Amino acid sequence: MELSIRKIVDLAAEAAIDKKARDTVILDIRGLSVIADYFLICSGNSETQVEAIAKEIKNKMQENGVHVKGMEGLQQSRWILIDLGDVVCHIFHKEEREFYRLERLWGDAPHIEVKESSE
Repeated sequence: MELSIRKIVDLAAEAAIDKKARDTVILDIRGLSVIADYFLICSGNSETQVEAIAKEIKNKMQENGVHVKGMEGLQQSRWILIDLGDVVCHIFHKEEREFYRLERLWGDAPHIEVKESSE
């Protein structure tokens, strides 16, 4: 059974939160861009955490039969991009996220609330 695009982005967010990602946001960019339907944006406090978040998202996708088209930035682990087709995940080190401020660049995109763990 093929997963819906919305289910894929929700699974990616869940995987990120499982690794204690911070400030996790889903941007609905349908109608604003042809490159994807959703951006998942989150951050980690260290390169190690950023890498762990990215690997967890990749593993969760593979477990659910979702093809990971590409993954960039793993070596530096400051900004990792995971291409899932209609979903693009951006995992930032907190400093890079503050610098690039993708949420501001895509300010017209509706934000979908993501509940983070209270642990």
